[in-house]
Amino acid sequence: MNVVFIAPGYPSEMPHFVRGLAEHGAHVIGVGDQPVSALPELARQHLSEYLQVASLRDEMGVVGALTKFMGARTVDRVVALWEPAVVLAARIREALGVPGIDLEMAHRFRDKDIMKQVIQAAGLRTARHARAATSAEVRAAVEKVGYPAIIKPIDGAGSMDTFRVDTPQELEQAIARLGHVAEVNVEEFIIGEEYHYDTICADGRVLYENMGYYRPKPLISRSNEWVSPQTLAVRDLSQPHLQPGITLGREVLKVMGFKTGFTHMEWFLTPSGEAVFSEIAARPPGANTVDLMNFTADIDVFTGYAEAELKGTFTANRPRAYNAINIFKRAQGQGRISRIEGLAQLMERHGEHVILVDLLPVGAPRRDWVQTLISDGYVVIRHPDWDTACRIADDFGTDLRLFAD
Repeated sequence: MNVVFIAPGYPSEMPHFVRGLAEHGAHVIGVGDQPVSALPELARQHLSEYLQVASLRDEMGVVGALTKFMGARTVDRVVALWEPAVVLAARIREALGVPGIDLEMAHRFRDKDIMKQVIQAAGLRTARHARAATSAEVRAAVEKVGYPAIIKPIDGAGSMDTFRVDTPQELEQAIARLGHVAEVNVEEFIIGEEYHYDTICADGRVLYENMGYYRPKPLISRSNEWVSPQTLAVRDLSQPHLQPGITLGREVLKVMGFKTGFTHMEWFLTPSGEAVFSEIAARPPGANTVDLMNFTADIDVFTGYAEAELKGTFTANRPRAYNAINIFKRAQGQGRISRIEGLAQLMERHGEHVILVDLLPVGAPRRDWVQTLISDGYVVIRHPDWDTACRIADDFGTDLRLFAD
């Protein structure tokens, strides 16, 4: 199969998906706006060809360049596992007659207001919502949904540029900070725990499922630099409190018409046990969450996805033996990392449960914690028992400290 892979070098998980497709026999043709020499080595090793374009934002320019590049050759699949490339991939599919997510469905996954309209029309529970493109429309939308409200970009990813507003004063502050965002979705604030439900599907069949959890809630993590955010992959998916989310997730996939590929859905579990839909993306979760899926069962989800995409099967499924947790660290101070404290002691206490330590080295400049959840590095731990896993993760959250000056 000729598989066109958009942005094979970014985000950091993409080269592993390229590897998976190549290992399952695909002829992988990368399309990106960076020179091939700038691609990660893993991507270069497994790409069969590479087309550099001027800009991935110029969708019709990319379609024209790829059409010329392919000539008389056929394209069997177009893969876009990075959120901003989902619509571009749909345009390529329509232009070249390739099966998969078409333009209408792509917009359904990218536009949060259209998405919620589709879900609501199917009778599934989601937050009250309204779209807004001006300050006046934002104020009117908040009047409609009521306080507290959430304001987020209509086509955003993660919790970037997302604000909770509880008062008119906070609303005005959020409007002032959203001047660079063209259009937003204003939503009812749902009280509940925040989870994500991830799937790999083929021909409308769910072949693999993952349930994730955020500690603390993403908005808290995004608002407080001192927090060490955690993302968790749950070992036991049969737990009763997770069933409403799994049921909701499967229904959402049907309503959205999703057939083949990776999905990432976020949902709330309210105190009454109700599952409330938040949003869904036609891509895997970010921030190294696919690695957590691997660590729960010692499998390779990257090649598992490729198998599902190319062959319609997922033979990598094994029983989940562990809860796996990413603990992301943010240094105290600004500038370059000057020292790391507590790691040796933590490894003495919990080393057998530590899977990976990837912290910025001394001398490296700090990353912008607002722009990336990975921040200044992370530690991955796993344990079969949920409470024990969370306790170990909290130890790394509090006792591991990075300093910058």
